[in-house]
Amino acid sequence: MQSDFSVANVVANSHSTKPMLYKVSAAWGNHEGSLLLWVLILALFGAAVAGFGGNLPAALKARVLSAQGMIATGFFLFIIFTSNPFARIFPPPMDGEGFNPLLQDPGLAFHPPFLYLGYVGFSITFAFAIAALIEGRVDPAWARWVRPWALAAWSFLTIGIALGSWWAYYELGWGGFWFWDPVENASFLPWLVGTALIHSASVAEKRDALKSWTILLAILAFSLSLVGTFLVRSGVLTSVHAFANDPERGLFILVLLAVAVGGAFLLYALRAPALKPGGLFAPISREGALVLNNLLLSVAAAAVLLGTLYPLFLDALGGARISVGPPYFNATFLPLMLPLFVVMGFGPMLAWKRGDVAGALQRLRAAMGVAGGVAIGVLIFDHDRHILAAIALALAAWIAAGTFVELAERIRLFRSPIADTLARARGLPRAAYGMTVAHLGIAILIAGVTATSAWQTELIQTMRVGENVTVAGYRFTFEGVSEVPGANYRAERGAFLVERNGRTIAHLFPERRFYPVEQRQTTEAAIHTTFFSDLYAVVGDGDGKGGHVVRIYHNPLVPWIWIGAIVTALGGGISLTDRRHRVGAPARADRGTAPQAAE
Repeated sequence: MQSDFSVANVVANSHSTKPMLYKVSAAWGNHEGSLLLWVLILALFGAAVAGFGGNLPAALKARVLSAQGMIATGFFLFIIFTSNPFARIFPPPMDGEGFNPLLQDPGLAFHPPFLYLGYVGFSITFAFAIAALIEGRVDPAWARWVRPWALAAWSFLTIGIALGSWWAYYELGWGGFWFWDPVENASFLPWLVGTALIHSASVAEKRDALKSWTILLAILAFSLSLVGTFLVRSGVLTSVHAFANDPERGLFILVLLAVAVGGAFLLYALRAPALKPGGLFAPISREGALVLNNLLLSVAAAAVLLGTLYPLFLDALGGARISVGPPYFNATFLPLMLPLFVVMGFGPMLAWKRGDVAGALQRLRAAMGVAGGVAIGVLIFDHDRHILAAIALALAAWIAAGTFVELAERIRLFRSPIADTLARARGLPRAAYGMTVAHLGIAILIAGVTATSAWQTELIQTMRVGENVTVAGYRFTFEGVSEVPGANYRAERGAFLVERNGRTIAHLFPERRFYPVEQRQTTEAAIHTTFFSDLYAVVGDGDGKGGHVVRIYHNPLVPWIWIGAIVTALGGGISLTDRRHRVGAPARADRGTAPQAAE
């Protein structure tokens, strides 16, 4: 913040004219600084376990903190030997080299901290898993202790991924929100496994089942966080948000990965078979639905991991360089999500231990009617007959309606006197409300992704002053380009007048910015957003004859993507406020007594 140019890291990533927000975010917008943020968050999480883990048995708490301390030791050694953020430079230069202009953005200022809170948060669930394996004991009390940490990490990671997607959407100028970039996948992988972990821990807590599976997911979630750390710091990937420089650093992380992950899986192989089996349940039950949910999420994560790593393995073995892009991921990932969405609406209506399919379907008649109506409506009004889009929107409606039906069943809405319903609503655990909100957020997100993917309208052409084009019923009139100064850049600012049915809707001002210190150029999209769509404009190079290449998009329901992500993370936050997480777990049963499963 003080622009101390005797520090090499400040010289490489800052400049005296840079706005204060980006002086701060530059602290973690580089390899060395990002690791400093990582170990800071690691220390804070460890301190949280030590400070708020008063209800933990002393031996378990000691083992958890020991495992966490070993992870921290590995990263401290990494910083000391390969990535010192405090290295000095002499003589100090008069000014710094600046900061990557693409990263000079509010979205990127907050994206890494939230992402790291998620990555590092899973180190706590990893430490709990290691402690349980050493102790040879996993019971409902252990699952109750793990769940809040998994929920916190998952919620932070959800926000971090959403911020990254939002930044890519409006900053890079290509009109999309997700590109299946390997660096994007690096954060998505632990999110998928973390989602499975939350549900598996719920079964372990309530039914004393899936204990070995929960341990494995806790190990995998943090292991994939470390894999992501390796990918963006080893030099094997080239991306605007990858710290790809020194292969020596990649080798160190690879050794750290082998020791931490290899040691954890070796311990799991040795100790997991000795864990006592938990409660039994029928295939058709809430536990069965959660098992299917976890299997689908895990297979989806494996498909994404394969598509991310296969080109790297092939290149390392001397094979041809290939690129695995959206066609592969759409063909492998999306089919796994369709049955998962069906289970999301159906599973919560099943009873624990043994469910009744006919009874669940009877209670979900309204949800099925809503989903069917949405599918029919889409096929009637969509002239291009996007069958998959109709199915996906129907599933989004199915999840949303099923979520409300499940909540109504819990509080006996319209089936009991209003006073009784309100009493039930007040007595409902906050975790139940959290699940309702999170599932509703997923439904909103699915609708946003589906609509913008199926019905996005794009126009790319050269326009001159006064010319107009019509996109999705909106008339865009190009009013020219002017030069404007910025805080630490110069910009060419385009101007568009947007009208519909003779009424002015918006004025859009996209920019092409040039940063003289960094000698870099960026594109800033102009976006007019409503609740139901975005109007998106980008101005490009001039043709030397008074025209400029422009890109104009109409993205239906794209705001729902980030609304859904926020609602989903809010659901995790609501669950965290559940009294059971604040009060703590029940007393553990003696070793000679089988733990009692909570009904």
